[in-house]
Amino acid sequence: MKKHMKAWMTAGTVAALLASPAAGMAAETASTSGEASTDLGEVVVTATRSEKRDMDVPAATTVITSDDIHASGAQNAAEALERTNGFSYAAFGQNGAAMGTMANDATLRGIDNGTLVLVNGNPVSWRGKYDLSAVPVGMIDRIEVVKGSGSVLYGSEAMAGVINIITKKGAANQVTAGIGSSGQHHYAVNVGDERLAVNYDFSQWKHGVDVSKTETDFGETKTILRDVRKQSVGLSYSITDHLDFLYQYLNTEATYNRQVTESSAAAPVGALFNARKYTTDRHIAQLNYKDKFWKGSLYFNTGTVESDGPTNYTSSGKATTSRTNWYNTRERNTTYGLDAQRRWKLAPQDTLIAGTSMQREQFDRLYARSTSAAKKYSRNNWALFTQYEHDFDEKNTMTLGARETWTTGAWKDQNYSNFSASGQWLHRMDSENSLYASIAQSFIMPTFAQMYGATTTAIPNPDLKPQKGVNYEIGWKEKHGVHTWKAALFHTDIRDNISANWRPTKSSYEYTNEDFRNTGVELTWDVNDATPFSYHWGVTWQNPEAKSSKKGYWDRKYGRIQLTGGVKYHQGKWTSDLSASFLGDRVQSPSSAHSFDTKPYLLTKWNTIYAPDAQNELSLAIANVLDRHDVISHSTSTYYNAPISYMFNYTYKF
Repeated sequence: MKKHMKAWMTAGTVAALLASPAAGMAAETASTSGEASTDLGEVVVTATRSEKRDMDVPAATTVITSDDIHASGAQNAAEALERTNGFSYAAFGQNGAAMGTMANDATLRGIDNGTLVLVNGNPVSWRGKYDLSAVPVGMIDRIEVVKGSGSVLYGSEAMAGVINIITKKGAANQVTAGIGSSGQHHYAVNVGDERLAVNYDFSQWKHGVDVSKTETDFGETKTILRDVRKQSVGLSYSITDHLDFLYQYLNTEATYNRQVTESSAAAPVGALFNARKYTTDRHIAQLNYKDKFWKGSLYFNTGTVESDGPTNYTSSGKATTSRTNWYNTRERNTTYGLDAQRRWKLAPQDTLIAGTSMQREQFDRLYARSTSAAKKYSRNNWALFTQYEHDFDEKNTMTLGARETWTTGAWKDQNYSNFSASGQWLHRMDSENSLYASIAQSFIMPTFAQMYGATTTAIPNPDLKPQKGVNYEIGWKEKHGVHTWKAALFHTDIRDNISANWRPTKSSYEYTNEDFRNTGVELTWDVNDATPFSYHWGVTWQNPEAKSSKKGYWDRKYGRIQLTGGVKYHQGKWTSDLSASFLGDRVQSPSSAHSFDTKPYLLTKWNTIYAPDAQNELSLAIANVLDRHDVISHSTSTYYNAPISYMFNYTYKF
């Protein structure tokens, strides 16, 4: 109780200071200081918690607009992000399928467990992961990607960067129906007015596809994925000009059948090794407030995931008994809290942002056939953060940030605390060019699932340490007409990187701490709003490495060279967009053995739109244009991208 009271008193003190008469005087001073509204051009909010022109942001940033998303033919946030330089998204099958708690990984700069996903600036991840493919494009206004540490502003998980999905206000008033190869179906409805929007989105990939190959003690198996379904229902309402409400329900289903393809044991070739049906249900609710000086939000996220199905053979190829041949686990993750910040214009050259966040985190291991004892774990996450910006002159700006984070109420008093700081410098060479340098600390708190376990195949480790890191970066940006150039040189060091290591003797994963480092350079070039052709390309060279206690040496991870690019044609009633992402010099990294080379992957997509008039639109999207059978995973398990597929959509606007 004393710890709870101390935490609440600290937060209350900060809130009182923010609302004090001095704060009111500062607000009055700022409102009369002649701060006029100007056209900022392409605006980035996520990087500094305030609206800034992209050229004035001292970080590597990417903004994906609704026009970009529409032209690409993306159906969800994951597909919309595919063209981002330095980013990759690995699904466990077509239509963004996830294997229950093995949710899809968003990897930035070679770090597969350090990307924080936000919706309207609020955290929505559960157990450190989030299914980006479950967010339909019908609700997305734009997506902001900020690479490098964002922990000072946003807390745990923002080690590799932040992805902020900003939703639309108002409705597009349109319906979409689509059909495609492999039993694909897509239906979407968006109705409302300038304040209210209601949307529904359904997508399905029905026919089975070979998605995985796994070596076993007795031979080899392959996994067939079928009946992948995703649906969402959303509602947004602008209560006032400053206050917005958002609710979204997400449901996903997928069935994986694993068959024996090679065998030296009792399990015959062609036999069903095991089968799993994964079901997830998630709810997101937000209340967001914003005016000239204040930003605040209340949010609630909850998600239940279940895996269910028979296990006919053990890892050695022996038939299972009637008592052990059914696998069934269920868990629920819930987070709710608030985030509030205040902005002061202390002087024409000085700006201060200060705020607090409070979050309740709860993990429920629910009763199921494979989970005889249901358990609950919870903790409170608290934070105070501040950011100070000083303009030395018209060309040079310094930004300093700090954040103190601590937990209370954890099981067995396993609480954590962390202090993070950052420093950034921006030099405006002229109105079109800027240079920046940044040093920022980051951290990730262990999740309940990692500490206490959620399934029979994951060995918990209650003694996990928080993952801590530092990101160093220098960069350059230029915006000239329709041309934008960006370059960044970065180095990342992470201590106690939380990793899941496979233990073949126990057929389970074990969570441990290891070290990670990466050094790289990024280059991008975009030609936007050109007629009739627009272009974009990017290249990243890097060298991600990890050192675990089992190996005792630095071993390679991920891939060293990534190329992204695309071309868009727009003329009259026609729009056509072709994009590709290439990852080369790749390795797959076993937990205890040395990494080994694997072939590059090349992901391609081509979307063509024909709009005969303002109300009607036809589109044809082709994914995996070259029909490559590429491995997209980087662990010992081998997962393939989906084969070539076609999707035809018709949209009517009213």
